[in-house]
Amino acid sequence: MSYHEHPDDNVDGSAHKRPHAARTDYVSALYGSILAASVVAGASLGPFPRLQLVLLLLITALVFWATHVYTALVGDRLAHKSLTWEEIRRQGAREWPIVMAAVPPAAAVMISPVLGIGVAGTAWFALAIAGAELVGWASAALVRAGATRRLVVVSGAVNLLLGLILVAAKAALHH
Repeated sequence: MSYHEHPDDNVDGSAHKRPHAARTDYVSALYGSILAASVVAGASLGPFPRLQLVLLLLITALVFWATHVYTALVGDRLAHKSLTWEEIRRQGAREWPIVMAAVPPAAAVMISPVLGIGVAGTAWFALAIAGAELVGWASAALVRAGATRRLVVVSGAVNLLLGLILVAAKAALHH
């Protein structure tokens, strides 16, 4: 089973398929959140820093989305599945959370002037939003899978640590 197939990953190991329309692709959302945080942490911006950061977040997410869709389609072709427009649309929709995870940090950048946040603070604000998404998506995935409260908390802590590693990298590289 590929990571794109989403059985109901219960803690007891049982697995049964959910209807496609009812599930949220937590893998892609988590990936998109860490991607957005990485973009913000590593961004070097020029004369229009807010616009550049918004564009960098959205363009990077779109490129990674397209790459994931393409590789899934190629993988399906190699597995002798027929390539149809419906399959292309389905793969595109399945990976769309990668792009959607870039939207809240990009929105944070766009509203930062209204909140009176300076350019340096804007990047930190967007990074905090991406980190919150990372913890939130991981927690939501485990809650939906029926995980214990302890596992949800531990997973949240692990994802918070991943976000803090990016914060530390930003602090070390941009000061």
